[in-house]
Amino acid sequence: MRRREFITLVGGAAATLPLAALAQQPAGRVYRIGYQSLASREQTLHFIKAFEDGLRSFGYRVGENVVIEYRFADGQIERLPALAADLVRLGVDIIIASGSIPSVAAAMKATTTVPIIMPATVDPVGAGLVASLARPGGNVTGLAVDTGGEILGKRFELLKETLPNLSRLGILWNPDVALVGSRQTAMTEIARTLGLTTIPVEARGLDALEQAFATIVRERAQAFIVQGDSVLFNYRGEIAGMALRNRLPAASLQREYAHAGFLLTYGADIRDLYRRAAGFVDKIFKGAKPSDLPVEQPTKFELVVNLKTARALGIDVPPSVLARADEVIE
Repeated sequence: MRRREFITLVGGAAATLPLAALAQQPAGRVYRIGYQSLASREQTLHFIKAFEDGLRSFGYRVGENVVIEYRFADGQIERLPALAADLVRLGVDIIIASGSIPSVAAAMKATTTVPIIMPATVDPVGAGLVASLARPGGNVTGLAVDTGGEILGKRFELLKETLPNLSRLGILWNPDVALVGSRQTAMTEIARTLGLTTIPVEARGLDALEQAFATIVRERAQAFIVQGDSVLFNYRGEIAGMALRNRLPAASLQREYAHAGFLLTYGADIRDLYRRAAGFVDKIFKGAKPSDLPVEQPTKFELVVNLKTARALGIDVPPSVLARADEVIE
């Protein structure tokens, strides 16, 4: 079992280099990338590092031949249109719309000509962001974050294997994210095949979490899953704390939830997707059109188990689950 070393983003990785410093760089074109995120700067530093690592692998150096203009909405969806418009006004060569469908949609409303790369977006075809994975059309391409029902089923199976007596499962979701709502039916059907009754509970943000947990407890859920979106992602630490206080095992899709205190997570390696997003940037800088670059899907998935949380909840995680874990937090 691997143990991930804690990585800290050093230096001004999320800062734009002053123009005076750029003037000292070798002659040649300096590309300008706009990077907007629904999440906060602090919440997305590890994704930024992965993206910049990917750029370096293609020969791009921040402050030398590429400048990155970072904009963060701090979990406030309504700020995204202004951030996207600001990047377009700056004349960026490409926009990285990080972490959510609303981020991509805001960029699309701001421009139909500047290429837009989505590093990790759920079901971009269903969300109307691209015409198809093979032929995206328009000015948007990038990477999809999951493979639909197969991943949902795997997450349920792992939770059921870890909690054999599980029969009532809460689903915490944000109704402001349309695609998440559209998946409730699929989740219910998949859960039913495993003998699970689902209890959908809405939460739009931090101020709704206390009421959401009261509902989960009242409905006698034995555990719950967070159906991921960038707003609830920002509050994963608070959700993990409430889960522990209510003696509720929690699961989700991104490893960051497990590091915040969730019992387990299973999903695509998001950092790998951000590294791969740099490949789209390189192709576009070399003349490719977004409409000609097929949307790619995850190739790496990871299971993370938090044994510290398991012990706090009195849960014995089966050896069969631990043996398959990519990371075990102790």
